[in-house]
Amino acid sequence: MNEDTMKGQWKQLVGEAKRQWGKLTDDDLLRAEGDVEKLAGSVQERYGVTRDEAHAQVKTWRENASKAADRAGL
Repeated sequence: MNEDTMKGQWKQLVGEAKRQWGKLTDDDLLRAEGDVEKLAGSVQERYGVTRDEAHAQVKTWRENASKAADRAGL
């Protein structure tokens, strides 16, 4: 899933992001609005992980979300 697609489907993806990272607030997710850098920054801040680890988590999450969207025919 590329970043443009992610931004376009962000409202649908917010629930998945909340399940993945329960510590993220609605404000964190609203601020991210599908922006990978902002989402990774929020993950880094809330979970106290390194920047690289936050980016790795977001990358894996995006890949899984893309696979799920493909299976659902989105």
